[in-house]
Amino acid sequence: MSSDCDRMREHVADLVSGTLSREDVQIVEQHLRQCPTCRSYADALRKEDLLLNEYFTDMSADMTARQQRVLSAVDRCRVPKQKNSAAIWRIIMRSKITKLATAATIIVAVLVGLHVVGPLGATVTFAQVVEPILNAKTVICDVIIGADDTNPAMHEIIVGSRIRRTMSNLPGLVMIIDLDGGQMLALDTAGKTGSYVSIEGQVKDRTQNYVDFLRQVIRQVQDGRVEKIGEKVIDGQKAIGFVGRGRNEEVTIWADPQTAHPLRIEAQIGQEFAFIMKNFEFDTPVDDALVSMELPAGYTEQEATSDLTDVTEQDFVEGLRVFAEVLEDGVFPEAIGTETTMKRLPEMVEKAQQKGVSEEEIGELGTRLGRAMIFHQILESQGQWHYVGAGVKLGDADKAVFWYQPKGSPTCRVIYGDLRVEDVAPEDLPK
Repeated sequence: MSSDCDRMREHVADLVSGTLSREDVQIVEQHLRQCPTCRSYADALRKEDLLLNEYFTDMSADMTARQQRVLSAVDRCRVPKQKNSAAIWRIIMRSKITKLATAATIIVAVLVGLHVVGPLGATVTFAQVVEPILNAKTVICDVIIGADDTNPAMHEIIVGSRIRRTMSNLPGLVMIIDLDGGQMLALDTAGKTGSYVSIEGQVKDRTQNYVDFLRQVIRQVQDGRVEKIGEKVIDGQKAIGFVGRGRNEEVTIWADPQTAHPLRIEAQIGQEFAFIMKNFEFDTPVDDALVSMELPAGYTEQEATSDLTDVTEQDFVEGLRVFAEVLEDGVFPEAIGTETTMKRLPEMVEKAQQKGVSEEEIGELGTRLGRAMIFHQILESQGQWHYVGAGVKLGDADKAVFWYQPKGSPTCRVIYGDLRVEDVAPEDLPK
């Protein structure tokens, strides 16, 4: 394949996704007429589009109008056809989910919805507003990690201990999570393959979905400080607000002043973790097939090797290495954590492919990153950690990257740029 073909491939992806400018369309189409290799590549991408569209069309057939609304909600988390996101999508979707089932795409998708729960202390007491949150048999909503509405969104369909999750920055991927069973089924809707991933051990013991997390917050501190904060317009609709504050948490709920239906929830847990919940539907009938752990008809099972059981400090160190080596070409990133990882996940896969990393190695990188994020979430629940690695070069032994104080320990663990770890007294920590 010529260097012209190398340069043309991203433009071909944009042509298929409908995001290429009119002038560039003419250039790419002329190249395709002359190059059978790139023409075959374009045909393959078009077939991926057809497979994805057929999947959602087949799912919508023979459903009641109410069930169709549920599926429409699932579908709306597909990424809009914008140039940059479409290009990344195409790069990821060139290969089946076997490449991603053991990678951070799957692992972090579990983690962002299974936040490690620490001490709780916030509530709202406006009974009409919280009643459906506390008592609904099914909940459908969107969850955004962080306080920024432009962050990637998860669309959740929650039925008991089962969650069906799609993510706005990972189209074509559907996750069915069984919290009671400690297992996840990851479905690649384009390749029609599925992989089972175990989430036993610390992940299962210390986590829950966001709705259950919110319920626990509300129930545990119903006598906490709650105040009415007036009205504002939420997505064109008048809303009344209530804020509940606890020892380390703050939850703001905006609701319809006429029906008390929750419109938007903003939660801040400590200094580091925040999330937004919106677009709520309560007690909407959900087809059992949507949350089934059985492989759908027409799908084949792919073996997954992800291990999300017990994690260690060394797992976290290896995750820092992935951030520096893959994402930043030898420099530690500006920030780490669930929100950062979720945002940059497609970029990580793209950069790994550009570096010539094999499918098996990408799976290994993803497993390392996922285990690292579990360890970090456990630290988040304890609150005693600091990331100071922004701009530090990988291998710089003189500069600290991260430090934390294990529970009950008189000393802190400090990770340096060369990824060695040392015990340091609190008074001697890096400034």
